[in-house]
Amino acid sequence: MFIGDKMYKRIRDLREDHDLTQIKVGKELNLSQRGYSHLENGNIDISSEKLITLSKFYNVSTDYILGLSDDPSPYNKKTKNNSK
Repeated sequence: MFIGDKMYKRIRDLREDHDLTQIKVGKELNLSQRGYSHLENGNIDISSEKLITLSKFYNVSTDYILGLSDDPSPYNKKTKNNSK
């Protein structure tokens, strides 16, 4: 399985696991149902902006969506305390 295939499968699986329609997720990405369907099927590439939007929407890391990690946990934002 190519990395791209894994990514588009994850995008579809995330939507289905959350019991969402293509119309609902498409609206989050400013896409029609048809446009979202093309994205989910890998017929069009996902932009970095839409990738980040999906990551925030599902609360998972971009690496998980991209298929680079099997850990869906989003990155922890750690703030550094520079005071002594």
